[in-house]
Amino acid sequence: MTSDAVQSLPDQSSPEPRRALLVVDVQPTFCEGGALGVEGGDAVAHAVADFAAAHRDDYVLVVTTQDWHVDPGEHFSDTPDYVDTWPPHGVAGTAEAELHPALADLAPDVSVKKGEYQAAYSGFEGVDGQGRLLADVLREAQIEAVDVVGIAESHCVKATALDALQLGLATRVFTDLTVPVSPDQGTQARVEMTAAGVELRPSA
Repeated sequence: MTSDAVQSLPDQSSPEPRRALLVVDVQPTFCEGGALGVEGGDAVAHAVADFAAAHRDDYVLVVTTQDWHVDPGEHFSDTPDYVDTWPPHGVAGTAEAELHPALADLAPDVSVKKGEYQAAYSGFEGVDGQGRLLADVLREAQIEAVDVVGIAESHCVKATALDALQLGLATRVFTDLTVPVSPDQGTQARVEMTAAGVELRPSA
């Protein structure tokens, strides 16, 4: 085949999927000094903000999720086991439950709040200001793929990523834009996500 023939071949590359960035629970309550502060949380918040600013054009939608607890029942406990029960955190209407100040300029397309009256780890358990479930928001925007970032990798990021995959969305978690509650729990979460089919990769 001549070089001219090669150059005349049609472009066989497939178009990029319609992609959303899911920014999970980047809130002061999960960062240093917060009720359930995770070491490295503040650094992740700033890294997520920088990434979103640099790559906004890569996404059809940018979505934030927030723990927004009013009365989540047994999810809160005075004697928490840090597995199923936790100290009060992400209390609706408090400064700790708002988005981290690093995200002040993010201007998300959709904001989802979850866990008002129940434990809710996955962003897909929350609704936006119009009462739409996250799955419906993504479906209406014809989203085909999601990138998941935020806090904490071992809990809400993992749950959100696994639910996205269950919905048939191509799902990536950017490992440099998330942080686990503990190294051991992070390792376990990555094993679970990889086994399910979530792609784990750095954002660069």
